[in-house]
Amino acid sequence: MSIVSVTDQTRFDEATVGAEPTELEAFWFWLRLGCISFGGPAGQIAIMHDELVERRKWISERRFLHALNFCMALPGPEAQQLASYIGYSLYGVRGAITSGGLFVAPSFVLLCLMSGIYVEYGDVTVVEGVVSGLGAAVVALVAAAVLRVGSRVIHTRAAIGLAAAAFLAIVAGVPFPIIIAVAAPIGYVAGRSRPALLGRSASHGDEESDEDIAAAHVGVSVRRRSATGLVIWLVPVAALVLIGGVVGDLAGFFTVAALVTFGGAYAVLPFVANAAVNHYGWLTSKDMVAGLALGESTPGPLIMVNTFVGFVAGYHVEDNLAWGLLGATIATLATFVPCFVLIISGAPLIDRIRATGSFANGLDGVTISVVGVIAALAVFLARHALITNGHPDWILTSLAVAAFVAVWRYRVGVIPVVLCCAAVGIANTILR
Repeated sequence: MSIVSVTDQTRFDEATVGAEPTELEAFWFWLRLGCISFGGPAGQIAIMHDELVERRKWISERRFLHALNFCMALPGPEAQQLASYIGYSLYGVRGAITSGGLFVAPSFVLLCLMSGIYVEYGDVTVVEGVVSGLGAAVVALVAAAVLRVGSRVIHTRAAIGLAAAAFLAIVAGVPFPIIIAVAAPIGYVAGRSRPALLGRSASHGDEESDEDIAAAHVGVSVRRRSATGLVIWLVPVAALVLIGGVVGDLAGFFTVAALVTFGGAYAVLPFVANAAVNHYGWLTSKDMVAGLALGESTPGPLIMVNTFVGFVAGYHVEDNLAWGLLGATIATLATFVPCFVLIISGAPLIDRIRATGSFANGLDGVTISVVGVIAALAVFLARHALITNGHPDWILTSLAVAAFVAVWRYRVGVIPVVLCCAAVGIANTILR
């Protein structure tokens, strides 16, 4: 990667933000995003970066990456939290609720419909072709995101080395919070002693001054907002736990699961599967595999598999679809309400420290490491999406390459790429 001067990068950052959208424009965008956000967190983050930073310019590169660092360090689905933060940065609390809610709403509706079909008819094989095609599309989107983000934040050989170290650490199984804990001190030391070592961007002319950031949070009491959020979150959970039965078990378990969801959905799903199948007996191993297939084939975070688990658990109370919908609703709210509380309470703190010297130094190191982490996710996705029975699927591999060229070289939109890949995936599955 070429070394870019701080002055050149400053000019780039200053030109990154365009006109603020109206709330109606933002609403329709978040609804659309909720319908096309396939491929897990890496793919969803790639879509948001392409749409919000590159195309629409609603948020700067620097602020996007800064928020991403924090969201990846929090428990919960980082892509949904990132959407909530961006919504908050545009229109405050109602913006966060709109963006975060619409990010998962289409997936919730689809999963409830598909879960109802599953418990009544038990056939989900129709999604196999769609899943395979979408896998190829996601590999292309994430590969493009690695190149795009990397070109913005990696400007020196030392930065390349730090990103490569993060890549190898993730591949070796090191938890992401540990990578952050190591990368932040490296960034801090480099920024304090030799700012040019990592191509430190703290002096970038971000389009929002510190005064603008502070003005956006005038009158905001983080302590009061946190207390209000905790009441809204924990009082209903406590009431459901006191009711007991499946309703109480779902509320209690998924609240705990939401707080230990570090490292993405893949890290916590074994915990959810073991408890749902072996401890509570809500569903069978076959059901859990079906839930994963449904979760992979719908937009939204993969942790939406919790919605399927809740639906099946509720349904089996009286073999009733209404009970299934109740179970799905409880599981989904228990999973995502903590995310809203964390983001809405923490957003003012995120903005206050994002340009502060010591914090900015450390976050530069984390930002560079994130590039390596996303690259590792791209490799992980490629290995699982493009290799079947130990051998490369040349049709899907060719499809992924074609999708990458379309996205990177010709700037084709996400929706056409996703639809074309899904269609090819279906045809490939039928003809096999």
